[in-house]
Amino acid sequence: MSLEVKNLFKSFEGKKVLSNISFKIENGQTLGVIGFSGSGKSTLLKIISGILEKDSGEIIYPKNSEIAMSFQYSALFDFLDVYDNIAFPLVERKEFRLKYTKEEISKIVKEKLKLVGLEGIENLYPSELSGGMQKRVGFARAIVTNPKIILYDEPTAGLDPVTSTMIEDYIVRLKNELNASCVVVTHQLSTIKRAVDYVIMLYQGNVVFEGSVQELLEGKNDYARQFVSASINGPMNIATR
Repeated sequence: MSLEVKNLFKSFEGKKVLSNISFKIENGQTLGVIGFSGSGKSTLLKIISGILEKDSGEIIYPKNSEIAMSFQYSALFDFLDVYDNIAFPLVERKEFRLKYTKEEISKIVKEKLKLVGLEGIENLYPSELSGGMQKRVGFARAIVTNPKIILYDEPTAGLDPVTSTMIEDYIVRLKNELNASCVVVTHQLSTIKRAVDYVIMLYQGNVVFEGSVQELLEGKNDYARQFVSASINGPMNIATR
């Protein structure tokens, strides 16, 4: 079973955002999507998740697969405590609404919190949590339905290096626990090195590099070399003013 994207195109008001994007991810694999800001990375995630419609192309999902998305800034509900944030999909989504008893939901929430290393914080509110804890609660909410596809949008954005390492390790752990196909959009080389199996790089909506993490770091591709070295000089034009 795999997630496959074939010849995906997307434009906004005549401006090309994604052009002929194709890749395949097997269960238990993580694809890293990298590129400078505005290259189409988040748009790609939104199309895979169903938030946006594609212009053309095909997305083939594993049969009966649940898709989860972890947003860049956790997107927790400030007015709900941790328990209700995590339980929200099971309580509000029609396909789960009558599936579980309150006792079963409570057990599931506690299991997911344990999985992300946050046991016993069910009664706290997002404002009482650090940025890293909010990220992990967001992970717990994303996996509460046991998804086979997990999408991460900039999971380490705004976090210090130590907390970023913790988040990267949890991305790997959750993938292994659920045997999920994962897509991680990131700017961070540390995330690529620790949490990703394979990489595609977007520039102006096109795939300009595709290969292993090692191939990316070797920098034999001009685009990969510019990204890894963080150089202003290279095939990608970066606004400096």
